[in-house]
Amino acid sequence: MVTAATRSVAIVGGTGKLGAAIAWRLARAGVRVVIGSRGEESARTKAAELGHGIVGLSNAQAAAAGDVVIVTVPFAAQETTLADIAPHVAGKIVVDTTVPLVPPRVMRVQMPPEGSAAVRAQRLLGDGVTLVSGFHNVAAHKLAMDIDIGCDVLVFGDDKAARGVVVELANAAGLRGLHGGALVNSAGAEAMTSILIFLNKTYKVDGAGIQITGDLVTPDD
Repeated sequence: MVTAATRSVAIVGGTGKLGAAIAWRLARAGVRVVIGSRGEESARTKAAELGHGIVGLSNAQAAAAGDVVIVTVPFAAQETTLADIAPHVAGKIVVDTTVPLVPPRVMRVQMPPEGSAAVRAQRLLGDGVTLVSGFHNVAAHKLAMDIDIGCDVLVFGDDKAARGVVVELANAAGLRGLHGGALVNSAGAEAMTSILIFLNKTYKVDGAGIQITGDLVTPDD
């Protein structure tokens, strides 16, 4: 059986705060991790800093090397980054973490014409890729610390098995991954990020996140 620990995960944009934090947590859990950056040297430097056997490559090289590819870039860089990795991700699970924040009004929900960044990513990459989205509502600076964050990760995608892979990776990272349903539902989590940023400022919160209440039963495969 293939588990999170036996997969090779590529983090595109892995020198950024969110990408580096996810890479560090997964690698520390025994997952084979490659991080990518626009500049290969930057990726190598960050990989050496993070340790745990992480390898640094260019974004395209990392995407080619990973079984699962997690894209962690700002909304403004989403289109060009996906175009860069598109030749290397056919038949793979691509996890889009993009939140459609449009500065300077990042505390205001501003969804793209497609309805969500995830649906936009699926359109840009095409049907040959299994698109899943997640990791929208976890504070990157907390993810980079050796603490129990107590945050849930809602995972969206039209392929239940692919969602399950990403739920497993979220769990390996020390979070709680939960199935959030179809890819279009990603709009809810993406929009919630702007609300969390507003809460952080208004109530002086150091990285608000979300937790789902109630006694959840593990869904059937």
